[in-house]
Amino acid sequence: MITMFVTYAGNAETPFNREHWIKVHMPLVRQCWGPYGLERVDGFFPGDDGVGLIAVAACVFRDKHAMDAALASPETAQVMADVDLVTAVKPQRSLALPL
Repeated sequence: MITMFVTYAGNAETPFNREHWIKVHMPLVRQCWGPYGLERVDGFFPGDDGVGLIAVAACVFRDKHAMDAALASPETAQVMADVDLVTAVKPQRSLALPL
């Protein structure tokens, strides 16, 4: 398995539509990337720890090939377009690789 963390930087004043992210965006991610090997996606809102993160999604894929296939898929354009309905913040990706 491989986990891709998608982070959104900001603060309490940064516009971020939590309801849309939870009720629309997360199911869209599952729908679009599930066929390529996304096993689960979870999102959370970090407390104000001074790091400046307003939301984090953890996308767990079967393996790196599955993640690469999902990101290269035509459905990724739909996922990214929906981000614009959540926030103007551009998400950053990072990977957690198994040891």
